[in-house]
Amino acid sequence: MEVQIAISKIKKYATSSSGDTAEVIERPNGGVSVVLADGQSSGKGAKWVSSLVVRKVIQFLADGVRDGAAARAASDALFTERGGRVSATLNILSADLQTGTLVITRNNPSPIVISYENQIKILEEESDAVGLRRDTRPMISELPLDPGLTVVVFTDGLVHAGSYFGNSMDICTSVKVELEGENPSPEKIADSLMNHALKLDRGMPRDDISIVVMRVANSGSDMIRRMTVQLPVNPIGK
Repeated sequence: MEVQIAISKIKKYATSSSGDTAEVIERPNGGVSVVLADGQSSGKGAKWVSSLVVRKVIQFLADGVRDGAAARAASDALFTERGGRVSATLNILSADLQTGTLVITRNNPSPIVISYENQIKILEEESDAVGLRRDTRPMISELPLDPGLTVVVFTDGLVHAGSYFGNSMDICTSVKVELEGENPSPEKIADSLMNHALKLDRGMPRDDISIVVMRVANSGSDMIRRMTVQLPVNPIGK
């Protein structure tokens, strides 16, 4: 059994940088966490906000702080830095090998799609972004790390894809269709959702879009840890 992670990101059309930040960190007591934040607005200002939040969360997780407490501390840090004038959404997915569970921490109005035991579940309880006030508490869910468990987390750019042109994206149905394939990889699920969103936005995303897919696969015969990263680079001056 192994935990597989894929992240797919694209910036808003005609902006210099994405306001979303995603990072992966090993947990000190075993396991791995993915931290995703979306800073208010877009561009460099939003990037600064999301980077601050993610850095704070990673710092606390690396020190062994529990996910919910790390999220609250990051929220307080942003509140202190910007006086409650700026917010960010925050999601943490943690495969905790110490407890054998997947811990889902959510400070994000956008829902989370979960598939397990051949069922699709949506986490969509009311959830506040971080940074607007002190002691903002996240919504926390915990599930056993069983083969087939799949979690899809995303920023609101995916939710609103196509809305400018009068269309909408049914994320739950799109995930279900992908999972009906033969053992789809997290990369395939993330890329399919992203391609669908870009098609709805006619190739010009109206907002930053980030998608994180974590899947527990009944595979992995060795104990080697692997990570693959692909970063598009435009040649300078072109």
